[in-house]
Amino acid sequence: MKPKPTSGQNPPSSLNYRAAGVDIDAGNALVEKIKPACASTKRAGVMSAIGGFGGLFDLQATGYSDPLLVAATDGVGTKLKLALDTGIHHTVGIDLVAMCVNDLVVQGAEPLFFLDYYACGSLETDVAAAVIEGIAEGCRQAGCALIGGETAEMPGMYAKGDYDLAGFAVGAVERDKVLPRTDDMQVGDVILGLASSGVHSNGFSLVRKVLEVNNASFGDDAPVGGTFGEWLLTPTRIYVNACLQAIRETGAITGLAHITGGGLSENIPRVLPDHLAASITLGSWDVSPIFSWLQSQGNIPEDDMLRTFNCGIGMAIICAADQAEMVHAVLEAQGERVFQIGTLISRNPALPAVQYAS
Repeated sequence: MKPKPTSGQNPPSSLNYRAAGVDIDAGNALVEKIKPACASTKRAGVMSAIGGFGGLFDLQATGYSDPLLVAATDGVGTKLKLALDTGIHHTVGIDLVAMCVNDLVVQGAEPLFFLDYYACGSLETDVAAAVIEGIAEGCRQAGCALIGGETAEMPGMYAKGDYDLAGFAVGAVERDKVLPRTDDMQVGDVILGLASSGVHSNGFSLVRKVLEVNNASFGDDAPVGGTFGEWLLTPTRIYVNACLQAIRETGAITGLAHITGGGLSENIPRVLPDHLAASITLGSWDVSPIFSWLQSQGNIPEDDMLRTFNCGIGMAIICAADQAEMVHAVLEAQGERVFQIGTLISRNPALPAVQYAS
């Protein structure tokens, strides 16, 4: 039976997916455009190219004897708003990888492969390609392969020009090498800190609020040189290679903490046993002027700074005091700026798990 047209309306002559806002041809063109970037991340274990229904990976080819798989997923939060407002899209792809692979390495895992999810209202091929080329660059830095992903065009869900990102990483670690090794931690152990490259990818809702109340724009000169947009879009530092080298070469690292949302105050306790706390010496590392500017111009209390931002330390490393110099040397040889920022102390249940001293 033929449906009757709605009263008072003429039926459209023809409709298709493109008329509804989804361009399959643009999606196919994007896949072709990013194939070289994805191919540049190939590593041992990769068995397929992008474009299939799934990515194949041969764990046996990586040389592990008794591996555990470790998985992580993350995004870059409202830092995407800066990319959209400034038109700088290639750095957030690096951020996306960094947020995932830095979470893998804290468990002693080597990142093996990565997949991304890119969602938008209307696919702009050049913008999407810039983002994915950044993802490929992050994968090269981390030594993992970009083996697939999903591009979702959803008109009506996202405003024109907007997009969202998520990333998924899988790594491997030998069963007897999993971190943290809480049974090996004790009072007097040293906490080393690796310098961050800036704000990384956390706290940007507060960053944007500080800019707003100061009538500052992304194009204004920042206190650290360049514009606020350029400085704030500096990608999250990827610590994978340096940390894996230190883990393998020294055997001394008992814990790693990726300093993301929650700052030093919330992330270091995640790798400590219940009977130990961290004593952090403020002023023992170099802090970028961007954090001082945010604190002063936003009138942000110190406790909130330390619970919101990395405040200059992107990764914390725990080792025995008599091995700290050796670990420090390996990390420095890998190009990291390393600071001794604190020690482990006995935990007083009445006090926070991270205590600060000047």
